[in-house]
Amino acid sequence: MSASQTAKAERQLAEAGLNLLAIFDLADLLAKLPADISASLEQQYESKRFKQLMLFGHAGRQLWQALHSSDCATAAEPVDAFSIDRVRRFLAEVCPGKDFEILYPGSSRIVPLQRLGELAGWHHASPFRIGINADWGSWFAYRAVVLADSDLATTPPLAGPSPCRDCLERPCLAACPAAVSGAADIPLHACLDYRLEDDSRCQFQCPARNSCPVAAGQRYSEAQMRYHYSRSLQTIMDYRQQKA
Repeated sequence: MSASQTAKAERQLAEAGLNLLAIFDLADLLAKLPADISASLEQQYESKRFKQLMLFGHAGRQLWQALHSSDCATAAEPVDAFSIDRVRRFLAEVCPGKDFEILYPGSSRIVPLQRLGELAGWHHASPFRIGINADWGSWFAYRAVVLADSDLATTPPLAGPSPCRDCLERPCLAACPAAVSGAADIPLHACLDYRLEDDSRCQFQCPARNSCPVAAGQRYSEAQMRYHYSRSLQTIMDYRQQKA
């Protein structure tokens, strides 16, 4: 496939809201991941001759808008269904006939999304425990991870330090109901505990995240936030019930 054809496929992917794409050489990537995860991927790499790992993400509101004009809007997990559908279309265009496997979403394997995001230059840690970068703030998410027998051009990581580095006011900590005075970040256990309270202000949104000034214009719509936070709240409730 020519470079122009690949660029066209990437534009179509971006129009569907999957506007973040990182392509790694798998052999090089394995050395940068935790040993247990690297071993799991290496086993698949050797048995199926996968050459590359692709990380797909969405940033901003476009995916949510594109999803609701698609047939995936009524799926049980519409965001996952839409993302998988568009990733499959992309792969059919850029590496037709090549073997691939979708590791995320849907697989039981542990996929180090945040570590992959760090290597891609997308993810910097924030005090409110959501990945952040200068281009999109915290308004992005990991949507798919694929192993493929492909030969696409690898992508350089996004450059630049965390936007939190030079943030002195830390409005996110001031806005968080669960923040501890003097702490450098929001304790995870306190965040989860507060989200489960009956009168919590954090059930379907995150005041700390909303208060962050970085790329505030990319903030999700209320409907999109409610969808994602409803899913994460249910996950927390299920986990606590299993541990009880």
